Amino acid sequence: MPDTSPIREELQATLDARRDLGPDYEAALVESFAERLEATIAARIHTELELRGAAPQKSKSTGAAMIPVALGSMGIGIPLTAIAVGNAGLVGLTISWIAIVAINVAAAAAIIRRG
Repeated sequence: MPDTSPIREELQATLDARRDLGPDYEAALVESFAERLEATIAARIHTELELRGAAPQKSKSTGAAMIPVALGSMGIGIPLTAIAVGNAGLVGLTISWIAIVAINVAAAAAIIRRG
């Protein structure tokens, strides 16, 4: 059975930090601990797969995963453009499309990192 003391130490450190910092930082502390826990689990799975000779397979096409994001952006972008121009003119149009581009870039980065 793998040693679980580092995870226990991480959890104890997170609980101590929550006690010291208060409930305002609870969400950030939980997110940080969850990321470390996920990384630990992924490392253990990767090690186990290597020991058994089964290497993880990477997805062959990250482009296919972007199709729903692109279609969703267009579906939301068209009415959002009309609303933004009607209410705020060029400034609203610019802000709305900068937000859409930022969301698409973040989604693409996450898909590439995952794949």
